[in-house]
Amino acid sequence: MGMPRLERQLGQLWAHEKASYGLRVFIALTSVLAYGWYYDRIGAIPGLFLGIIASAIAETDDNWWGRTKSVVLSLLCFSLAAASVVWLFPHPLPFITALALTAFCLTLLGALGERYASIGQATVTLAIYTMLAMDQLKSPGPAWQEVWHLLIGAAWYGALSILWTAMFANRPVRERLARVFFELGHYLQLKADLFEPVRHGKLDARQLALAEQNVRVVETLNTAKTAILSRFGRSGRPGVQSGLYFRLYYMAQDFHERASSSHYPYASLADTFFHSDVLYRCRRLLSLQGKACQALGQALRLRQPFTYGEQALQAGQDLTESLQYLREQKRPQWTRLIGSLQLLAHNLSSIERQLSEASLVDTPMEGIDTRLRDSSPHTLREMATRLRQSLTTGSLLFRHGVRIAVALIAGYVVLKLVHPENGYWILLTILFVCRPHFGATRRRLVERIAGTLVGLGATWALMQLFPGTQLQLLLALVAALVFFFNRTDRYLLATAAITVMALVCFNLLGNGFVLIWPRLLDTLIGCAIAAIASLLILPDWQGRRLHRVMAQVLATSTAYLDEVLGQYRSGMRDDLPYRVARRDMHNADVALSVALAHMLREPGYARGNLDGGFRFLALSNTLLGYLSALGAHRAQSTLVEEDPVITAGHQRLQQSLSQLAEALAKRDTAPPQEEEIALADALEQIPDDIDEKARLVRTQLALMLRLMPKLRSTAAEAIQLQSPTPAAVGAT
Repeated sequence: MGMPRLERQLGQLWAHEKASYGLRVFIALTSVLAYGWYYDRIGAIPGLFLGIIASAIAETDDNWWGRTKSVVLSLLCFSLAAASVVWLFPHPLPFITALALTAFCLTLLGALGERYASIGQATVTLAIYTMLAMDQLKSPGPAWQEVWHLLIGAAWYGALSILWTAMFANRPVRERLARVFFELGHYLQLKADLFEPVRHGKLDARQLALAEQNVRVVETLNTAKTAILSRFGRSGRPGVQSGLYFRLYYMAQDFHERASSSHYPYASLADTFFHSDVLYRCRRLLSLQGKACQALGQALRLRQPFTYGEQALQAGQDLTESLQYLREQKRPQWTRLIGSLQLLAHNLSSIERQLSEASLVDTPMEGIDTRLRDSSPHTLREMATRLRQSLTTGSLLFRHGVRIAVALIAGYVVLKLVHPENGYWILLTILFVCRPHFGATRRRLVERIAGTLVGLGATWALMQLFPGTQLQLLLALVAALVFFFNRTDRYLLATAAITVMALVCFNLLGNGFVLIWPRLLDTLIGCAIAAIASLLILPDWQGRRLHRVMAQVLATSTAYLDEVLGQYRSGMRDDLPYRVARRDMHNADVALSVALAHMLREPGYARGNLDGGFRFLALSNTLLGYLSALGAHRAQSTLVEEDPVITAGHQRLQQSLSQLAEALAKRDTAPPQEEEIALADALEQIPDDIDEKARLVRTQLALMLRLMPKLRSTAAEAIQLQSPTPAAVGAT
């Protein structure tokens, strides 16, 4: 009994999404530790550790060939950066000039994609690691030796990463798809809460929570798409081996569209069916399907069979019977809302069918458009175009590059004036704390200071308790592993861990206790400089660009509306143009949510009308739900094409959305359109002989037209001009 249980636990541990990364890092660090211990080269361990850290920072998800190219490019950049530091270190003016220019140029590399952004960040990091070594050794001779340690550590982790990617080529795709279904499951469970039949409930708070979860769903879908593209290319011709991943990815997209659909005003449903059990049954089925999605993700991660539960199947049957009972009551005032619930039941039955048929086996996908949009540049001309487009003050990367460069110059000046020894941690702090957005910088600053304090306290206690060299080596290893496991999502803990690792490594060289107070002082100085730079140097206030983000939401919604209604006329096609329009709309909605989240952490004078922005987000999510409902049920209908009222409603809605988007882009208000309500009334006068698809299109167009006046007034409220900001370098 014990052995199978142990095997199961080990299997679950191996299936954890961070297990592969953690084991790879563990092998790299442990082998270096063993080398230093066995050959009595303890002094080489800190440099090798830091080289591994820099190489791991540069790592991005890719296939083995892409990873090989990334490692070669990283090592080339690392070598040039380290050599430049050694040569220029004795000459302050050329040194800081080169550092600032390099930081600016490497920041701009982010325009070429995540791979180049990571390499740029890691290169500047390794350059500062080299400065730390130079500052400690005071001599070019030993410094070159430390540079070799850094490069050897980076090369060793790079080689291990390439080998690992070749051995477990498709594992990252599985992990990312598993994460997609886990987040989708949570989204469905939050959606279920909207159907709780409670009058005057906290509907706005629930819808906001749903919008925040939608951000996570879209982000995981985008990450999964990137993983699929990196392994199977842009051709979109999956074979038997990759068919499972494409099928699951498109199934997740379909689930997302159906789950985000909205055919109904939730408050009206609660009022009308308060004394019925139908909303409880909708809520229960949605919740069970959410749990089933998460179970599918877990099965995918563990490579185990998946079975859709009998409980969920029974819940679906119960909902069908409940709706049938309501229809038999034949109350005219219920007709429209029962129709909306019937469409919801149709969506849920489609999700149920796909979950019931889900088998985690590789299958070919024939006759299906499996192309994916790849927006990454692949030729030198495309790369040059991207970089040229970023060389403007309107570019987020340009502004951040200037900010980083100026902040590093200021940090260098301060360390020379105030803290000439062991002061290069100031530059390292600036690099990691200063983020493209002020809100992110503010959060990172708090986490950095708190993590440093925790790390310094833990280091002092641990070095007192474990003075032996062997134990301190193990402490450094454990601290490094904790850093890698938490550096992306728990920055406070990661900062504490890397502080422990750094000071323990320096203590192995004989001066760990001496560096505790300088480390704290350097962190405080670096954080102060990063905060001032984010506040004064080309600040990217979200409130000042919110109107453009809002305009993009409406523009992408217009494009998606055209794609959807086109398929009601020509027939359903889940082709690339349709999927691109749908994904653009969701990405624009995510961008708005993220912008508002950053605004929450900005100073009051730059924040703008945050309440108006959140109200616009709620309305835009309602619009997205109405559009998604059209997309979820799309099918060819002759009556849709021939109905003049539908044609007029489509044209009016398209014009209204486009006019409002153009007005927002110019930070202006759009004039009211009085015919919207009249057209909505006409669309709701539904003939008896109309088919279900035309009835749906009429209903959804009417809902969206009635939403337009609210969108227009909320947009005008959200873009009210703010009071001028204090004088700032390049402030806008």
